[in-house]
Amino acid sequence: MAAEPPPAEFDTKAPDFRLPATDGNSYALADIAGEKGTVIVFICNHCPYVKAVIDRLVADARTLLAEGFGVAAISSNDVATYPADSFPNMARFAAEHGLPFPYLYDEDQSVARAYGAVCTPDYFGFDAELRLKYRGRLDEGRAKTPPPPGARRELVEAMRAIAATGRAPEPQFPSMGCSIKWKMAVA
Repeated sequence: MAAEPPPAEFDTKAPDFRLPATDGNSYALADIAGEKGTVIVFICNHCPYVKAVIDRLVADARTLLAEGFGVAAISSNDVATYPADSFPNMARFAAEHGLPFPYLYDEDQSVARAYGAVCTPDYFGFDAELRLKYRGRLDEGRAKTPPPPGARRELVEAMRAIAATGRAPEPQFPSMGCSIKWKMAVA
């Protein structure tokens, strides 16, 4: 079932973290933060919405990285119920798609909860001071329909505007994707 993020609470500070990555390193938010701003996107390996955008996400991330922005992806799904999202499968996914950014594993789901992530993909765009300025989508493409020719690169445009003016363009359209697969609460 598709999920959409709730309205954003802009200007909130990005929650800090340190997570293991598929490249064998561990990263904190400060390690990822870019001079002009930072994008954190929650993804997973099995989601059809992520699969539909991954090549465009990689291309847009390369653009943003080259312009001085930081980018990282985080997988927070419960791998006991979704083994396709396991850490070894994350490493395969990162290699297959040539991810140019760290792909991090949030095993205890604390980072997803701190960010208020609800779906995959779920995009968070922060300014240079790590204040939330964008909670939108990559572009207008969906799981079964790519964006139309000439569609705006909404995430790229938003991050450029944030760096130049301190504000993202309006309106911001929420991302849509599979709900994060939360672990069962232990009583």
